[in-house]
Amino acid sequence: MAVPKLKLMISHVFIQALMTSIQAAPSNSDIFREYIGAEFKNVKFSDVPINPNVEFHFLLSFAIDYDTSGSSPTNGKFNVFWDTDNLGASQVSDIKNAHSNVKVGLSLGGDSVNSASAYFNPSSVDSWVSNAVSSLTSIIQQYNLDGLDIDYEHFKSDPNTFSECIGRLIKTLKDNGVIKFASIAPFADNDVQSHYLALWKNYGQLIDYVNFQFYAYDQGTTVSQFINYFKKQSSNYNGGKVLVSFSTDGSGGLSPENGFFTACHRLKSEQNLHGIFVWSADDSKKNGFRYEKQSQALLAIPH
Repeated sequence: MAVPKLKLMISHVFIQALMTSIQAAPSNSDIFREYIGAEFKNVKFSDVPINPNVEFHFLLSFAIDYDTSGSSPTNGKFNVFWDTDNLGASQVSDIKNAHSNVKVGLSLGGDSVNSASAYFNPSSVDSWVSNAVSSLTSIIQQYNLDGLDIDYEHFKSDPNTFSECIGRLIKTLKDNGVIKFASIAPFADNDVQSHYLALWKNYGQLIDYVNFQFYAYDQGTTVSQFINYFKKQSSNYNGGKVLVSFSTDGSGGLSPENGFFTACHRLKSEQNLHGIFVWSADDSKKNGFRYEKQSQALLAIPH
């Protein structure tokens, strides 16, 4: 018996909708990211082991809109504060030429400058955005960089001002073809979250990765707590690629020694391992990048 045409059409529409929802669902990814250069420990890109079967992002730490002495904010006029002796423009080109899977971005802000807190402190939205677009375009082109990470942790502005400044900056740099990706690096602090969640609400569609600082949680974090934290932040940054993380400076969170990779395997089995990032290469050099190798090996396993 022939199936009525209407039924066929409805079935076809249903299957299309089902396929769309499947494609939109979060899934595993092979992205590995590492902050580098903030601590001036003479670490080089070439020191860090790079697995050819992952997408690898170095994040230069940091560019900050303070004067070169690190004493006064400059309203979006960024200067370079990473170890340029070892991580200069030629080294960026060399590592990208040697490894086709490597991209290099720069991170803005960070916790401190000249041993004091580094504040997001714009004079106005328009002036900050104009200065930031100009100064960062120059730095990104000079160093042959691919993307931007937002890591401000202290604020002298309200969340909406932060959202407008950073959102318009990312949009302009993407529209101008200056950057290919953008990420944010929030952590579980009320003031920090209020700023980043405002940005996410207004400009989340422009943000490719959420480098959530899970190592800012308590040092004794367990695997089950970590999974719960991940679910909570995935809900906060709904629809985003929330990457899991650990630090190699002994600060906090769930460490590789205490079950980080157990948690990663569990997330991967649920199609929720969107990538891993590490703070930082500067600290990992002393242990031979042991956990960077382990992270990439896990990400490189077929999904």
